[in-house]
Amino acid sequence: MLANLVAAIEPDNSETLAAALLARHRTLARLLEQSPESLAQTLGRDSPVAAMIVAARAAASEAMRTGVAGRRIGSGDRRLIRYLRSSMGALRDEVLRVLFLDASRRLIADEQLQHGTLGQLAIYPRTIFRRAIELDAAAIILVHNHPSGDPTPSASDVESTERLAAIGHALDVEVLEHIVVTLRGHRTIIPGGSRGGPVASSRTVLREGSNDWRSAADVGRALDKAQKASRRRLLRRQLVGAPELFGEPAWDMLIDLFIHEAQAKPVSTSSLCIASGLPMSSALRLLQRLCDQGLVTREADRQDGRRNFIRLAPPLGYRLMAYFSGGDE
Repeated sequence: MLANLVAAIEPDNSETLAAALLARHRTLARLLEQSPESLAQTLGRDSPVAAMIVAARAAASEAMRTGVAGRRIGSGDRRLIRYLRSSMGALRDEVLRVLFLDASRRLIADEQLQHGTLGQLAIYPRTIFRRAIELDAAAIILVHNHPSGDPTPSASDVESTERLAAIGHALDVEVLEHIVVTLRGHRTIIPGGSRGGPVASSRTVLREGSNDWRSAADVGRALDKAQKASRRRLLRRQLVGAPELFGEPAWDMLIDLFIHEAQAKPVSTSSLCIASGLPMSSALRLLQRLCDQGLVTREADRQDGRRNFIRLAPPLGYRLMAYFSGGDE
């Protein structure tokens, strides 16, 4: 196949050039991922064959990209997986791409945000969520490749996914899944779930109490303003670049709780502590002080006795609702 493609440009040397290219790059898929500089090592500078290969790759990638652009993307979407494996599976270095989705799960943007070395990719949450907020994305899908050819997620992959999911939870940007791709396969990490194919996620709804401030008439307006306040605080820290000088972790914890309780979403101890931005030990001490002051309460997860959910004390819930519904923070 490669010889026939090369013959369109170099009919007299097609077999020789195709053999040299495959000897160096092993597969057609890896060949199509090479840079012009890499191809020049085999074909020479300014080779028309190299230009044709680069153009063929761009055309194939664009054809598959248009197959997912503007359509609703679900977990395990076959067109999406084919596109990702084709465009990333053969890369020699690890690359992180983020797919930004709107509230209807339609693709807003597909961007490469980070580039790592073989076997290691640093993930910077600020870069990811700043871009999500700029695009007003409701959800994201994380994608990275394993140059080794084994798509099995590492412990670091799973840990990073859970950390990003917790931060996204606090910012109302859902991390739907993290896809690890290679040329021959893929695996999916579901935040709070498992590794493998799509799994159904179970959501525990906070038990309603007799003093439920969420039933008040102004809760929708208060929720909207609390979410805007939370996003402004994040952007302010990113703008200045010294979050340790401008942090108010106790207030951030309370805003986070208010937002998620207003949406009937549970917040676990670990999620709240991670989203605070503090070291875990410091966040736990702060949370204990909030409990001691009667501002928040702990409630055991009925499905998992090892986990606790944190709730606002009802009087504070009413006060926060009144605060946010009355004006901007």
